[in-house]
Amino acid sequence: MSGGGCAPVIGATATHFSIWAPEAGQLWLCLFDHADRETRLPMLRDGDGVWHVEAAGVGAGARYGVRAGGPYDPAAGLWFDPDKLLLDPYAPAIDRAFVYDPALTARRGEGGDTAPLMPKGVVAAPDAPVPAKPPHFAPGGLIYELHVRGFTMLHPDVPEAQRGTIAALAHPAVIAHLKRLHVSAVELMPINAWIDERHLGPLGLTNYWGYNPVSWFALDPRLAPGGLAELRATVAALHEAGIGVILDMVYNHNGESDIYGPTLSLRGLNARDYFRHADDGRLINDTGTGNSVACNQPVVRRLIMDSLRHFVTQAGVDGFRFDLGPALGRMADGFDPNAPLLEEMRADPVLADRVMIAEPWDIGPGGYQLGRFGEGWLEWNDRYRDDMRRFWRGDAGTLGGFATRLAGSSDIFGGGETRSVNFLAAHDGFTLADLTAYEQRHNHANGEQNRDGHGENLSWNNGVEGLSEDPAIVAARRRDVMALLSTLFCSRGAIMLSAGDEFGRSQRGNNNAYAQDNAIGWVDWAGRDREIEAHAFALAALRARCPDLMDIALLRDEDVVWLNEGGEPMTVAQWEQPERRCVALHFVRSGWTLCVNGSREAQDFRLGDDRYFIVASRSLLLLDPFPG
Repeated sequence: MSGGGCAPVIGATATHFSIWAPEAGQLWLCLFDHADRETRLPMLRDGDGVWHVEAAGVGAGARYGVRAGGPYDPAAGLWFDPDKLLLDPYAPAIDRAFVYDPALTARRGEGGDTAPLMPKGVVAAPDAPVPAKPPHFAPGGLIYELHVRGFTMLHPDVPEAQRGTIAALAHPAVIAHLKRLHVSAVELMPINAWIDERHLGPLGLTNYWGYNPVSWFALDPRLAPGGLAELRATVAALHEAGIGVILDMVYNHNGESDIYGPTLSLRGLNARDYFRHADDGRLINDTGTGNSVACNQPVVRRLIMDSLRHFVTQAGVDGFRFDLGPALGRMADGFDPNAPLLEEMRADPVLADRVMIAEPWDIGPGGYQLGRFGEGWLEWNDRYRDDMRRFWRGDAGTLGGFATRLAGSSDIFGGGETRSVNFLAAHDGFTLADLTAYEQRHNHANGEQNRDGHGENLSWNNGVEGLSEDPAIVAARRRDVMALLSTLFCSRGAIMLSAGDEFGRSQRGNNNAYAQDNAIGWVDWAGRDREIEAHAFALAALRARCPDLMDIALLRDEDVVWLNEGGEPMTVAQWEQPERRCVALHFVRSGWTLCVNGSREAQDFRLGDDRYFIVASRSLLLLDPFPG
């Protein structure tokens, strides 16, 4: 692939910089000393639209930015403005976090120099590559989704100075907790440098989740004060414990938003090629954030591929989860599972064996692509989430959907193996405990009159909306959370648990806590429900012993028998009974049996002449053929 920039290359006496900006009239490399005095070096353009300069005497640790001159016509996608200091898309690090300021959005000639407002890129020499090893992730394993800051801000065993950072994940107490859950890989919500959306400042809020990136290389200093070395050391510590690391990457949009957003990097260099535009020049917004990255434009593909390889070779990460994944395969005529970017990921020698997870939907045309990412990809399965919630909420006629999802969703993934990532709750939506305590969202703290977030959550409140001190309601909610956890751990294929759901974490009914960098969004370690936590630990140990649950092969008729409460094979008529809430799943080869009772009364299960069990109301019972 020709063209494109690259990270600064440090030589013996100078550093080489290269920036892709084919439509610019002039580029300047801007170097900043310790007093923030700026030195501008004109760059020269080659035939591929890449601008170059050799900066003598510049080495590791130097701070820099870029300025671009040229035509200014935002309606036509031309945003060249020398007053805007820009971040090099390949900058390996930045010197401080981004802070939104209205001056960053000013039109040319109106806002003045933005250099005082902008973080500077930092030149860094790459370390020796991490030795290539297969990913630390077992098929059918447990993926543990966590927010780096929120997961450890209140952790009593992590030193206060380390809380909220990537380094905290390597603390022995954190690793011990992950191992008791038999976590196969942690999935870190975005750790790349991001900026707040412009509406948050006036509300006294900040972007907590980080799904608004400016850089795909530089880590956010708030989460990684030690930079890439901190991530590398933490990955190594988790690997030593047998736990993989998956990064949540946001390539579908960037933090420059719509035409009223800030000019920070890609927009100021080449908006027409970095972003998708309609025929009339308007920004396409398939993401709901203001812009959509043109992921299959050749130089953008290269930038994405280079950033993915960067985190594998320089930090040793095991894989990636892709936010609004259809963007990776979107072409002019819609989503294509064989789009150039996806094909390059499959063929790349560094990336081909990595764990790749798609969030298979966005709001663009043809944006729902569950099941279409193909071999080698795992996919978040929202059909699993919704069918399981409907069953445990008590909706009529949901047993068939429950059984299909439990067994790996063959109707979606077909073929010989399930690629489902089964989940009941994630960062986006209610926590698992809030599913059983709130029927409505309660997002007033977000400052949007409770209009944001999903309106339909397929949740239930067990009789009272929100907090309750009624012992019967508390017990019913705990029972339901334990049933939901049991369902997840007894499902075939990969499973995903959102941090804190294993001990009843609540967000007080907020199902869109993206701006809640406070007790609403942080994991409350002191307030965890020890009974639910013990149940989760027991489930994790049981799942590790049951070969059928972690097996990703889709079940064949000869592999399993679905039984009714009397131990007889289920009939078509029984599957179609709207009120039916009970079923047993018997694995023929291993002898394990799972009994499901979704009713509100205890249920007798007779599974043969010598096998009689009473399964408590709204619970699951996994029967080991070799107890003890």
